[in-house]
Amino acid sequence: MQNQLQKYIPETALPQILQLLKHEHLVVKIKSERKTRHGDYMRLPNGRHQITINSNLNVYRFLITLVHEIAHFEAFKTYGKFIKPHGKEWKYTFQHLMLPFLNPDIFPNELLPLLAKHFKNPKASSDTDVNLSLALKQFDEPNDKTYIFEVPMGSIFKIYNGRVFKMGNKRVKRYEGVEVKTGRMYLFNPNAEVEIIK
Repeated sequence: MQNQLQKYIPETALPQILQLLKHEHLVVKIKSERKTRHGDYMRLPNGRHQITINSNLNVYRFLITLVHEIAHFEAFKTYGKFIKPHGKEWKYTFQHLMLPFLNPDIFPNELLPLLAKHFKNPKASSDTDVNLSLALKQFDEPNDKTYIFEVPMGSIFKIYNGRVFKMGNKRVKRYEGVEVKTGRMYLFNPNAEVEIIK
């Protein structure tokens, strides 16, 4: 497990993570990129528990995602199977597990205030916390994508699954995009990454 994980998380976080993963019924698998999720947790029919994490995440996002999924496992063990997936039991468990990692030996100083704010009430996905998501993306490998809040009005852009949109107005927090093929309007979070076509 140590060899498998050490290139994916900050080196200083490895001993604590290995302690959290010391369960004979818990398996961690590293997967190729999935566009709709960073990771997931599931209880398998044989009684074991499996966590999968995308291999393309930067070390800080990988660590947050891994602890997020471990929190599902710990919440299941502590509170049973009838809790909500991202309910108060999971939130409490996630906060408790994440606290020891929130220090400058593991995370860069510029991320710590955003992480502290996020973990007052963690969401089902760190991507819904726009400020944290944008801050984490600066540690990603460079790519040819543009944030939707940078797309000029009226421009044509495409999303990860190939669907094509025309840029619309900004709402209070999100941005309008009209799908070219259907004429239907969709709303995008400001940190959505898209490819400008024209």
